[in-house]
Amino acid sequence: MRVGGLASGMDTESIVKDMMKVQKLPLDKLMQQKVFTEWQQEAFRETNLSMSNLRTSASNMRLQSSFNSYSAASPNPTSFTVATTPTAMSGSYKVQVTSVASAAKFNSANGIEKSAGVAAKSTDPIGVAGKIDINGQSIDVASTDTFADVAKKMQDATATSVPSLKASFDNTTSRFFIATKGMGSEQAFTMTFTDANGSTSQELADKIVNNGATTAVASGATDGSMLFDGIEINDLKSNQATVNGLTINLLQAGTESIITVQSNPEKPLAMIKDFVDKYNASIETLQKQIIEKRYPDFQPLSDEQKKDLTEKEIELWEEKARSGLLRNDPVLKSAMQDLRRAFMDKVSGIADGNINHLSQIGINTGSYTEGGKLFIDEKKLSEALANKPDEVMALFTTRDAAGNGVGVRVYDTLNAVVKNLSEKAGSSSSSIDNSTLSKKIKQMDEEISRWQDRLTRVEDRYWKQFTAMEKALSQMNSQSTWMQQSLFGGA
Repeated sequence: MRVGGLASGMDTESIVKDMMKVQKLPLDKLMQQKVFTEWQQEAFRETNLSMSNLRTSASNMRLQSSFNSYSAASPNPTSFTVATTPTAMSGSYKVQVTSVASAAKFNSANGIEKSAGVAAKSTDPIGVAGKIDINGQSIDVASTDTFADVAKKMQDATATSVPSLKASFDNTTSRFFIATKGMGSEQAFTMTFTDANGSTSQELADKIVNNGATTAVASGATDGSMLFDGIEINDLKSNQATVNGLTINLLQAGTESIITVQSNPEKPLAMIKDFVDKYNASIETLQKQIIEKRYPDFQPLSDEQKKDLTEKEIELWEEKARSGLLRNDPVLKSAMQDLRRAFMDKVSGIADGNINHLSQIGINTGSYTEGGKLFIDEKKLSEALANKPDEVMALFTTRDAAGNGVGVRVYDTLNAVVKNLSEKAGSSSSSIDNSTLSKKIKQMDEEISRWQDRLTRVEDRYWKQFTAMEKALSQMNSQSTWMQQSLFGGA
């Protein structure tokens, strides 16, 4: 029970409140530190997201396919299509498709009947037992198996063999449809049918082939072939082949056509320019964060402090309080230095005489005070992509024990930056957070909780002391009144 000022006439509540303000000063400072640390964590995570997005953009610069600076088109698109790979070479080439690869196929010759005049459905039992042999693969058929069951058995039995089949029973036509998953002559297959005694089973054959034959031979199963500049290319097991850096898709046999391969630097040029723009924007942000001024006198406001300020005053105060959150942060400074080196160091894993430095293709850094921004001489870069596309590709994509290419180095560096930022502040995309700042905030929460418990005990002690004083004064006043009444009551 708290007794406030009844006997003493003092404003006990105000006195306790003022005394607690002094006791709360360390807690207020700790809560300010926690808010500041939370702001720092938020800023680090925003930077981490920016670096992650930049890493996604950089991933293409380490791939040879991104530097495919050649283009080609088929003059006979009904016969074949063509696409270039990074190893394509300029020139004209004669192409003729002589045959296309195909799968082996089989389907029942006629609709199968469950009974006279009644078309069979996939859920109907086949009604006859026996064995189906498909290129040496034996499949047991029970009379209670449905047509769908038989199709599945054929498919499962050949799943790991050549040919591997896809089989189904079609309800619309009441026929089995069977085809090989692969293409080419090796996919050919034959089916034979026997009964429990090993004799040919016309009855089982009629439930699958249904044309009076006791053997089923699949049709198709052909290899693809073509002529490339007079060179015969046979035995193709698919309708795609890569020859001399050109990927040719065979569609149908046709007449000889001439395709022209020519340099097309627009695609890699656009990719490099786009990345440089994003990189410069990120570097500008990092540089600003590192040099942004810190105002130590402007600490995060408590809820009580905000009560005495207008919204505009709070906004202006917090603008100053949030300034310099990441000033001179070692992780960010290291990131900028590492990225600068990743771009501007010579690529050691390239043959002498070839392009081995970005400056040779018109990409340079500006002043060190700009944080290592990149500047492009577009004319020089375009000429390098047009005249030496293979060397430009090697400059970015080389992977060698002696040294990786620029694109590989930049991607790996950004990977390390994202990892370091995640270890320091966590990531908004991860549900697990064991970062340094998260641990620090957790420790602060525990310390704040201990301080709050301590302050509760201190405040209770103050009130007990004042309550005891009030009770003593009240007792003294009662005794004084009694004594006065006893001494002077009978006068």
